[in-house]
Amino acid sequence: MADIDEATRPAVRASMPETTELKLYAHPFSSYCQKALIALYENETRFELRMLDPENPETMAELEAVWPFRKFPVLIDGERTIAEASIIVEHLMLHHPGPVRLIPEDPRAALDVRFMDRFFDNYVATPQMKIIFDAMREEANRDAQVVAEARAMLEIAYRWLDARMAGREWACGDEFTLADCAAGPFLFYADWTHPIDEEFANVKAYRARLLARPSFARAVDEARPYRKFFPLGAPDRD
Repeated sequence: MADIDEATRPAVRASMPETTELKLYAHPFSSYCQKALIALYENETRFELRMLDPENPETMAELEAVWPFRKFPVLIDGERTIAEASIIVEHLMLHHPGPVRLIPEDPRAALDVRFMDRFFDNYVATPQMKIIFDAMREEANRDAQVVAEARAMLEIAYRWLDARMAGREWACGDEFTLADCAAGPFLFYADWTHPIDEEFANVKAYRARLLARPSFARAVDEARPYRKFFPLGAPDRD
């Protein structure tokens, strides 16, 4: 989840559906928020976006009132508060299902999806964010060893994923799932941070398929106004 301090961005009001019982506290540039947004867009689920940014302190206060850890995304569904992007997707599948089943009904297949969701979170997003956080520190406080270890972890993750994706369209086979909701934004930013080498052709092709998926393409487009704030400098692509 993103921290409230990461959302120091000017607001851009995206066109959203009419207010419904679902409210999502999020920022479009956050990879974890994009993970939840992809799930909502896949099934065209109606919701209200509560944009988190310093120019709307009342929204920040709302978030803190329902989730004092000040992390996001957070989904409000009636009287229920749901935190953590993966749990938000699971909640949507249980209480607001649509035509795209992001969690398989078969428990063994569902376990594979949940494993891949954790893979992208722990072995792609986590090392990627270590590099980003280091870049955000004052130069005197940076840790070259932490960055080197994070880059090494990403190399291992790319190599492992490249072997797994041989012959696969999506992370867990032929169907788009929660795992792909995680893969989209995490691989997107990871490639900006530690470029995916040409030798990992399966990973690069998978990332391209994710970018072509309408739900993720929409999330990427909504985040475009904030690219100048990427700490390492956003590449002129994607």
